[in-house]
Parts: sequence; structure tokens; C-alpha cells
Amino acid sequence: MRQDGRVGGAFDFRVVHTEHSYNYKLRATWLTPEVIRATARLAQLSGGLSDEETNALVHEAEVPNATVILVEIDPREGSGVIPLDWVALMRPKGASSNSNGVRGTSTPELRQMRALAGVFRRDYAYEQFWVVFPTTGNPTAEYLAAGAREAELVVRIGNKEGRVSWPVPESVTRVEARR
Repeated sequence: MRQDGRVGGAFDFRVVHTEHSYNYKLRATWLTPEVIRATARLAQLSGGLSDEETNALVHEAEVPNATVILVEIDPREGSGVIPLDWVALMRPKGASSNSNGVRGTSTPELRQMRALAGVFRRDYAYEQFWVVFPTTGNPTAEYLAAGAREAELVVRIGNKEGRVSWPVPESVTRVEARR
């Protein structure tokens, strides 16, 4: 459930404003129930946790009525700073560019949950953001939960845009159907 991408073009046509990055490397991990359980299991194996402690990690990490995506951004050249006004949107793949989708909310306190760390080793070149997308109360969110085949994450930083996509896992639609 991890995808790599890029926000912005591949070429540097800047002449002025070299304090801005010309593009950003993008990595996104959809923290599905399977990914959360795999991360908890790895924590159990490496930390010698009991089954009860591992189950507690899983239950703590399951955010009700929401999808969590770990978004990692690495600025290329420039100042190395990621502007605070960047935006993450989740929508069905193939939606028109006029369709904004569901806007995510960066939730830094999720950093404390071990089961939301993802299964890959941390790459410190990337800044990490835990972005929460509501799965109810929005037509796009309900469409994603109700049977879309592919979901797309759109990240906008300034006037640059990047996308990554995933097939919507059955476990996500099953979990949402039970709620």
C-alpha cells in the first residue's frame, strides 16, 4: 500500500526564486487494516510484546470513520522547507480535475501510535505527515468506501501537483460497510 510519486515537474526552469524547491519527492502509505496489523506484528516481534499488548496497538490505531495515509515529502533543492499550506485530497481515480475529492487533515498526534508507523524503515530525508480523511458525511468519501476500484491521492504544494493511486482494498470496503 506504499506508492512513490513526485509533486511538480521533472525539469528545473527556475531562473529566480531558487529559495523554493522545484519539485518534491512524494511517498504515500495507505494505512489499511492489513498494514496496521502488519506493523503491530513487527512491533510485537521486535519488542517482545504480548498478544494483548499487540491487540491494544491495533485497536488504538484504528481511527473510527476515517482513512489514514502516511504522506512523506522530500523537497528537492531550494530551501528544503515544505510550505505549511500544502493540501492532500483523496478521490476516485479518473475523477475530473474539477472534482476536489475529500480534503485530508494533517494529524501530527498520530505519530505517537506505533501501529501507524508503517512497515518500512524511516527515511529521514522525508518529512512525515499523518493525514486523516473522513469516510462518512461526504459523497466522495462514501463512494470510495462503497465500491470504487481505485483511489487517488492528490498532493498540492503551491502551484505544483502530484498524484499516487492504489486499488481500493476489499478490507477497506468491508470495514466501512460494517460501520
